[in-house]
Amino acid sequence: MTTFLTFTILGLVLGAVYAIAASGLVLTYNTSGIFNFAHGAQAMLGAFLYWQLAYGWGWPVWLALVVVLGVVGPAMGGLLHALIMKGLRDTADVTKIVVTVAVLLGMVYLSQWIWHPEEARIVEMFFGSNAKVEFSGVVIRVHEIICLVVAAAIAIGLRLLFTRSRVGVVMRGAVDDPDLLRLNGHNPERVAALSWMMGSTLAVLAGILITPIGGGALQANALTLLVIDAFAAAMFGRLRSIPRTFAGAIVLGMTATYVMAYFPSAWTWTSNFRISLPMIILFVVLIVLPQERLRGAAIRTRERYRVPTVRRAAVWGVALVAVVYLLKLLMVETSVSTFALGMTFAIIALSLTVLTGYAGELNLAPLSFGAVATIVVFHFGVVGTGLAARLDVWGVLLAVLVTAVVGGLVALPALRLRGLYLALATLAFGVFLSNMVLRDTTEHTVFGVTFSLFPNGSLIIPPLRIGPLDLRDGDTFLMTATVLFALIGVGLIALRNSGYGRRLAAMKDSPAASAMLGQNLVKLKLSVFMISAAIAGLGSVLMSSAIGSVASENFNVMAGLALLMLTVAAGIGYVSGALFGGLMSGVGFVIIVATFNDLAAANPDLAPVYQAIGSLSVVSTALLGIGVGKSPSGTVHDVVESYRSLRDARPVLVGGAVLEAALYGLTLAGIMDNWWFAILTACLVMMLPVFGRMVMARVAPDEGRPAPHRTPPELVGVDEPYTEELRRELDRELGLSGHDRGPTPGGRRPVRSGAEEGNVHVVA
Repeated sequence: MTTFLTFTILGLVLGAVYAIAASGLVLTYNTSGIFNFAHGAQAMLGAFLYWQLAYGWGWPVWLALVVVLGVVGPAMGGLLHALIMKGLRDTADVTKIVVTVAVLLGMVYLSQWIWHPEEARIVEMFFGSNAKVEFSGVVIRVHEIICLVVAAAIAIGLRLLFTRSRVGVVMRGAVDDPDLLRLNGHNPERVAALSWMMGSTLAVLAGILITPIGGGALQANALTLLVIDAFAAAMFGRLRSIPRTFAGAIVLGMTATYVMAYFPSAWTWTSNFRISLPMIILFVVLIVLPQERLRGAAIRTRERYRVPTVRRAAVWGVALVAVVYLLKLLMVETSVSTFALGMTFAIIALSLTVLTGYAGELNLAPLSFGAVATIVVFHFGVVGTGLAARLDVWGVLLAVLVTAVVGGLVALPALRLRGLYLALATLAFGVFLSNMVLRDTTEHTVFGVTFSLFPNGSLIIPPLRIGPLDLRDGDTFLMTATVLFALIGVGLIALRNSGYGRRLAAMKDSPAASAMLGQNLVKLKLSVFMISAAIAGLGSVLMSSAIGSVASENFNVMAGLALLMLTVAAGIGYVSGALFGGLMSGVGFVIIVATFNDLAAANPDLAPVYQAIGSLSVVSTALLGIGVGKSPSGTVHDVVESYRSLRDARPVLVGGAVLEAALYGLTLAGIMDNWWFAILTACLVMMLPVFGRMVMARVAPDEGRPAPHRTPPELVGVDEPYTEELRRELDRELGLSGHDRGPTPGGRRPVRSGAEEGNVHVVA
């Protein structure tokens, strides 16, 4: 009985902290409509700052709490809303999710910069671990009592706020109908800012309370993921009900402690299961809870993607292979290997292009599917031993097939989920795989066969060999990865221009309209998930082979979130966006940091400056994702549009090409350093459109003026009549060919719809 009471109280305490964190999440979602994936990172940052004040600088605990909870917490939430979140109106779910993911990563990188991860930092319980009371033979620490009392006070306070106060009613109205709220004299943005301040404070409070309970030193990734476990509690209340959220948190906490208490100690996987339990519960809750009915788009999003023709895509694919070959001639062997690793990440990013860019489905754990492929190819695809070990092509194909099947199995229960719920389901799968599978280093015996999924915590993946093609050579590996990327990219463009691709676009634009017109959304979702998982599996096998020895950290959720964020920032609807996002995620920032570290070693006097710039470049990664709110279509779209304006300034483009060729020749001859070539090339790419517009403005002043205001494409025919010029503009926006279909009765040419011979493209 004593054991039961002890673990029940521990479960109540843990559930109380989960409830505090989840209530802050529910609060911000209810008033802004944005699910804050950075909630755990805010808790982590607040806990580190509390440690710095109370332990690093020796401030009194009460003063540190006042500063962190009374000043830093509200300020953090208020700034997030003012600078980022209020600019996310009229954006798609993927944009809102990626921006908050970018904030999460930025806070994690910032904490690792300020507080070095290798230094241990311990936060003690309030009044010390020896301050405790005894109740029915059960010892309860004062810190745990404080957690319970604070959680109860917050639950009662929030309940009264939302049901008995005018402010609470206004908060609920801020997301339900902000226009009606304005008519009643209230400012929805001010209400949303207040809720973000309160939610941030609750997150920081949860981070401070849970750190001593968990024990051990403060770790940025671990603490962030620990608070993310509270997502399961928030989903109990459907992100609406505070009482149900608290009830879910208590169930979550008590279940975790009962597993620790009553599962047999002989079960080697008990500890991993307990850590994975919140994500398992989250996945189950998402599946069990009733979903909203399919509805048409409530808002018109600002994302716009241009789909090239297959012929143009093939030309650009050949150009990519040629450019990589020319760049290879400038690189040393280590740089070639690094570049090849980046190309494998770009292949993984293509899985996001087809899934999210084309179909609008969300996957927050792309590397987790890659981990499945790597495990399969390690066990069934390696032939030979030692230096003679190679990957067999049939083993790689088996790994890709198994990964596609796993993608389908994960998607199968999640087929009824959409938007945010689907994103949370894939996140739950990724965290579960990291905690339950990738940590499984013990041996198991099944039907007389002894095996270990992840033996010794690392897997040795040798290079692939297909006949005379041996990827042990770095140059061969780089060119093979580039050709594969080009082939898969052209294949995806062909898929997007096919009837199947138009059905995916219709599902993305309006699931309700797509279903009404007879499309089978279940088959579409299942097939696109399997295609995406297969591409991620192939890229991950090549990535593991490029690294040689991979550990569980190579597939963690944070790395997958970074890949998603950078791909969306570049342009999730473009193959070139996958190229940029993969290269930057895989090797881009690693190269930048290594460069500044080398400069610091070579110049000891300026070492702090170079190291600070290197760390700042990593933190600035988050700025790319945050910028998606301002440019939802991505960087690639903006660059293409800027160069599209130079179609009438061909001499400028020719001059830029000649200048780039001259820079390459100087570098190849050894007259110019590779870094200067990279810097000058980047400057040329960014400045050429600016210079071109300046030249055009001098030659034709009218062309240098800003373009007149145009009606948004979705409002053509509503706010403005059809014209021949608008017809061509709509064809360009929709990625349709411009062939004529005969005049209409009024003499005008018709605007092509996307619905042809059963291939539906609904534009929301």
